[in-house]
Amino acid sequence: MRNTTFVHEDAPRAVVALGNDYPAHYVILPHRHRRSQLLYGSNGVLMVRTEQGRWVVPPERAVWIPGGITHDVQPIGAVKVHSVYVEPDAVPGLPTDCRVVGVSALMSSLLMEAVDLPLEYDLKGRDGLVMALILQEIARMPVLPLNLPLPGHAALAARCRRFLEGPTPHDTIDDWCGALGMSRRAFTRLFRQETGLSLSAWRQQACLFAALPRLAAGEAVTAVALDLGYDSAAAFTTMFKRLLGAPPSRYFAGHKAG
Repeated sequence: MRNTTFVHEDAPRAVVALGNDYPAHYVILPHRHRRSQLLYGSNGVLMVRTEQGRWVVPPERAVWIPGGITHDVQPIGAVKVHSVYVEPDAVPGLPTDCRVVGVSALMSSLLMEAVDLPLEYDLKGRDGLVMALILQEIARMPVLPLNLPLPGHAALAARCRRFLEGPTPHDTIDDWCGALGMSRRAFTRLFRQETGLSLSAWRQQACLFAALPRLAAGEAVTAVALDLGYDSAAAFTTMFKRLLGAPPSRYFAGHKAG
């Protein structure tokens, strides 16, 4: 897998791919690209942050980051990363927002192949067909509910960040109202206006974000659930399945952390 830094920006191709192996505890500091980026981790978990929110990327999923958006990336554990960088006008209909997406077996194979191609691959040969198919597949990747929007309101954003340091399903709306000196009605309206979610839905997403890296590393569901304040593994599993469509055991089936 070829490792190259930032030479992709000026490569004379509409789409290029690069690969990197990141060790545990490595942090990619805030930066941005002119091109849009599809960031795929074939193992491990990636955390992506922008001023607008946070995204958690489980194994064998990807995150789409539009060009021009400042972001940082933190791998949870050692992660093998495959990135595709796309010119803004490469194909119509490219997403304009950050999003976590599902990766099909076909797309996974294409990405594995793409990172070994030269930057100036033959547009008319097999390599060009591989990259052209990647472009077509990007638009078909299903969006996953793995984003956590952060408010622009300064006091509310500070309260959200404090909550993220120790997520719990038992933090009540009255706790938040008291901390901000607001009525329930004013708080509820402000929170939804700033995040697009109710506090309850946002809180569940935050707990899910805290759980995913631990589950991907092989920790027991019961231990994770109890640490997050759930009364039982069953209650946590119900929340997990409602948000992601499958219980933890099935969601991570076939994945080995590494």
